[in-house]
Amino acid sequence: MATKINIVALRNVFFRKQHVLSRVSSVHTCTRCNQINRAIPNTHNRVLLQPPCINRKSLVRHMFIQTQETPNPNSLKFIPGVQVLEAGTKDFPNASSTYCSTLAKQLFRIDGVKGVFFGTDFITVTKTDEDVDWQVVKPDVYGTIMDFFASGLPVLTDEQPSIDTAVDPEDDEVVLMIKELLDTRIRPTVQEDGGDIVYMGFEEGIVKLKMQGSCTSCPSSVVTLKHGVQNMLQFYIPEVMGVEQIEDEADNMSEQEFQKFEKSIGETKDT
Repeated sequence: MATKINIVALRNVFFRKQHVLSRVSSVHTCTRCNQINRAIPNTHNRVLLQPPCINRKSLVRHMFIQTQETPNPNSLKFIPGVQVLEAGTKDFPNASSTYCSTLAKQLFRIDGVKGVFFGTDFITVTKTDEDVDWQVVKPDVYGTIMDFFASGLPVLTDEQPSIDTAVDPEDDEVVLMIKELLDTRIRPTVQEDGGDIVYMGFEEGIVKLKMQGSCTSCPSSVVTLKHGVQNMLQFYIPEVMGVEQIEDEADNMSEQEFQKFEKSIGETKDT
């Protein structure tokens, strides 16, 4: 008489045993779905990233990211097992140069990352110095690479650098730091909300900025400038005394016309 096997129960037992035998070296929190990706190393210095979202693209359903040391102890080579660039290489020596790559921008947001370099099948990440521990940086790099390739976005785009934050030979050290902070920490967040923030100048400790897009007439734009942008700039750059929102004549006219329109509607309702 044939024995009937409960496949589901057998599979559960297998995965429970496999889980016990696996040693979890690091945990990466996925901000996109608030679940946990576990990085499980094996003897070949290879990390298996198992994304929790079942609707992610099959390309990264089981992504193997291999690491390889370089002659520079502050640089580590990450090999995701998928194509990074179709041909050639792309160097991002600083955060300001990442205007054409979302992946590079995201990698520079990781604390301790100083440089990023793309090859056809690898990504080299350089940390600031020896005091930064790779064991702290690597989990964030693993998660960033996995999340990016799951998004299906192109590694490089045709986007041009922002003219307002382009490096000028006459810029002093403070202005350069302000521009870099705007490009790497502040502008990406504002752009996610459908707007932009433009650098207009720095005089007597005051950073002059112009809000664009959804941020132009947003009621919370003043709060964003004072409590968000200003606090961040002052935290990293002590020379910054405050921020000032610049509005051009067209913006002022539009606001005045809108107020007149609202007033006329109110008068119509009263009659």
